[in-house]
Amino acid sequence: MKQYLHIRMAAALLFIVPLAACGGEAEKPAEGEGKSASEYEKGPHNGRMLRDGDFAIEVTIFEDGQPPQYRMYPTRGNKPVDPSTVNLAVTLTRLGGQIDRFAFKAEKDFLAGNGVVTEPHSFDVQVVATENGKRHVWKFANPEGRTKITAAAAKDGGIEIETVGPVTISETREVQGIVQLATTARSEVRGQFPGRVVQVTKAVGDYVRKGQLLARIESSESLQIYPVYAPVSGVIAERTANVGNVTFDQPLYVITDPGQTTVVFNVFPRDLSTIRPGQKVVIETIDGQPVAEATLGGYLPEGNAAAGTALMRASLPNRDGKWRPGMALQGRVTVSAFTVPLAVRTEALQRFRDFTVVFANFGDDYEVRMLELGRKTPEWTEVLSGIKPGTRYAAKGAFLIRADIEKSGASHDH
Repeated sequence: MKQYLHIRMAAALLFIVPLAACGGEAEKPAEGEGKSASEYEKGPHNGRMLRDGDFAIEVTIFEDGQPPQYRMYPTRGNKPVDPSTVNLAVTLTRLGGQIDRFAFKAEKDFLAGNGVVTEPHSFDVQVVATENGKRHVWKFANPEGRTKITAAAAKDGGIEIETVGPVTISETREVQGIVQLATTARSEVRGQFPGRVVQVTKAVGDYVRKGQLLARIESSESLQIYPVYAPVSGVIAERTANVGNVTFDQPLYVITDPGQTTVVFNVFPRDLSTIRPGQKVVIETIDGQPVAEATLGGYLPEGNAAAGTALMRASLPNRDGKWRPGMALQGRVTVSAFTVPLAVRTEALQRFRDFTVVFANFGDDYEVRMLELGRKTPEWTEVLSGIKPGTRYAAKGAFLIRADIEKSGASHDH
């Protein structure tokens, strides 16, 4: 099965069309058309040079010890131009239609943008500069952490899309347990009067219905033979009655109802402060397959001395008798639940540069979203910032997207 999944993933990768990362883009018809990140002209501040005749702007994003901010260096004939003589504006158009606009003011030998250039630095850029009465316009694409995957390839690769929004996150604790009969599942059958057993009809393991004949006994006082009937339906678990035996107060039979079972869970000392009676527990097989939902009863008077644990009981529906005493099961106890405005699937989280990200989805395009995270469970993680409500993202298969972006040589070059 694993080999099959690897083949599917590899096949899906063949359909993915990668885009270069920030600084590695192909530009629109404008300055530096068709140049890669390593080919476009860089200026003395390691930024992108935009030229129009002898006038030029060097575009940089300064983020050393501060939030990312545009710093633009104007020149004419490769010599600095007084930034106070330049009127500059930048418009960024992001996937999904978001538009960011920046005005600039002169500071020292550069023009400083009036806001933070939020991550990811992935957008189409328009720079408009007016200097000495002349207007200059440049446009170029600046994708980062982005790739394109067709719908067919995404399906083949196991990518599944969900929407960011409010989620009730449950914090759980895992406990291990053993199936036992319920205390109400055992019935002892005795003779009404002492006497000699003259007939028995059932053996251990037989199923009996309520009212069926189990034995006949000759009374020691009246010497009359009287019948003994099953008071409940169930399985014969024990039989002490044999023909010729003389009955006193001991049970002739023990009947158990296999449908009345419970799970007795071991609770370790570290969880005693969080696991309490009345909490919900999801009962599962040892390999994680769901069995039933139940409510924890109180702590049992005695614990498990061998394991050093306390014991709690939960009812286990067992109409078909599938769960036999002694079988091992596990439980996930919900110890708290809270609703958060934004959350993503924990398995969707990936690493990109120094960030934890998910990949936002816009049709065939996938792009990183850098997240600030809050509380986390194996299923859900709270998002404090970095993605907008209603954004579609890759909830499953995100590793495939990350692998393709890394394969494309993602960079962060301004």
